Amino acid sequence: MIEEVFPNLFRVEVPLPGNPLRAINSYVVKAERRSLIIDTGMNRDECMSAVHSALKELNVNLGETDFFITHLHSDHLGLVSKLATDTSIVYFNRKDAEFLRCAGEHPSGLIRFARMNGFPENELLEALEKHPGYRYSARGPIEFTILKEGDTINVGDYLFECVETPGHTGGHMCLYEPDRKIFVAGDHILEDITPNISLWSDKGNPLEEYLASLDKVYNFDVGVVLPGHRRIFRDFRKRVRELKKHHQKRADEVVNILKKGRKNAYQIAAEMEWDMDYGSWELFPATQKWFAVGEAISHLRYLEEKGVIRKRLEGEVLLFEV
Repeated sequence: MIEEVFPNLFRVEVPLPGNPLRAINSYVVKAERRSLIIDTGMNRDECMSAVHSALKELNVNLGETDFFITHLHSDHLGLVSKLATDTSIVYFNRKDAEFLRCAGEHPSGLIRFARMNGFPENELLEALEKHPGYRYSARGPIEFTILKEGDTINVGDYLFECVETPGHTGGHMCLYEPDRKIFVAGDHILEDITPNISLWSDKGNPLEEYLASLDKVYNFDVGVVLPGHRRIFRDFRKRVRELKKHHQKRADEVVNILKKGRKNAYQIAAEMEWDMDYGSWELFPATQKWFAVGEAISHLRYLEEKGVIRKRLEGEVLLFEV
């Protein structure tokens, strides 16, 4: 599906078959000299077919097109390795680029951390094998042009300002067009679903970062939000308030679960409420359990650093308590 949102700015819905997200919004800004594609879809045939079909319909030449990728997840970055040409500039952020360079170096550390948080061995291996981030990621090296806070991209009649919004990933970056009050949100602010804020490391506090990033953009003069998934929307500040309330409710939920006794992150995630159609926790696919446990860990880290809960290592498993 192609929708012209503003003159020469189009939303292309790229399908994600078999994924609860259903589709990603790729945005095409068409210009006489060089066009710009914002986010691409996964590195899979269904995404490639949808993007090529849209570009053909829009009469956009990949040889005269650059790319801006909001963050490292495969549904946003994965296809760029096949779409970019020798003349393409691929704009990206530094933190996510550095993460990608190191991503394959220490998988044993990731597995060890998952085990420490109670992830069962059989489900852990299945979750990693079927994880879309690994199955449909970009292939081969990508030469990134690194952007930072306040940098701009001029394409056609649009001048986008870069806004660093860490949380969903360490380097997540949005674009803001102040003249037209357009906020290209990536996965920072979504309307019909909430961005997954996960942690799979003994370092960092992504939920704290995410909430700070919401506060950072709250006073932007935004007329329309172009999100990475689902529908375009307008009530920007209302949605920011809703997202902050959602995570406070999540944090309270975790505390209430722990009031019943010490638990590991996997056990906590199993008792949390999830807006999924799978029914009981036992029926969740392993990959969805991975996302759920990662989100539980991010809330646990947030609460721990606030001094609300404590953790202790019992044997080889981390247990949390109020």
